[in-house]
Amino acid sequence: MLRQDDAPAHTHPHPHTHPHETLQPNGDGETVTIEQKVLAKNDLLADRNRTWMTGRGVVAVNMMSSPGAGKTTLLERTISDLDGRRPMAVIEGDQETGLDADRIRRTGCAVVQVNTGAGCHLDAEMMRDALTALSPAEGSLLMVENVGNLVCPALFDLGERTKVVIISVTEGTDKPLKYPYMFAAADLILINKADLLPYVDFDVEQCAQHARSVNPDVRVLTVSATTGEGLAHWYDWLAEQW
Repeated sequence: MLRQDDAPAHTHPHPHTHPHETLQPNGDGETVTIEQKVLAKNDLLADRNRTWMTGRGVVAVNMMSSPGAGKTTLLERTISDLDGRRPMAVIEGDQETGLDADRIRRTGCAVVQVNTGAGCHLDAEMMRDALTALSPAEGSLLMVENVGNLVCPALFDLGERTKVVIISVTEGTDKPLKYPYMFAAADLILINKADLLPYVDFDVEQCAQHARSVNPDVRVLTVSATTGEGLAHWYDWLAEQW
């Protein structure tokens, strides 16, 4: 389901299939893995999205995290701080409600809400529909807030330029080890809510080491979307994507 401002919602007619499901189509023991078909179709659509955005100079950043890591707050602060530097637009992904899109809309930024229902991630088809509804301006920075989940979103290419994983200090230091595929897929890891470090048991350096054990080249920045700590480095990183 896709929402923009007060426009009627559109329902995605395709069934949501998890890529780990398999079928036994005949009696000879041959197994057809749905994962290959689902991901192959998704990758084809993602390549089309990427071509469309590249042709218009749109840079899409796929932001992924567990629920409550602070993605929406980070987006609000980023939009406010980068106001006027470059056109910006946001795609909000949630299972239900338009609450996060409402928050982004109050900043004055163009936004589309995509509701996935029972789905645990955005996919390339949803991204295509959102791009059609949003029609981001040429040269835009397009921020995609994926559904809060540290598993499924990492599997589905949307056609984005880059992937960012946000982890908050209120989560466990060992999250990169527990969810290695997500952190291995990241181009950048933001350790958010640094203002809470005095009050929680979280080791920033150990977390960064865990992340680099599954992704040796990943960049790790410590930030606070609330106080602004470290955000200058985040904005510098965004500027590097052009």
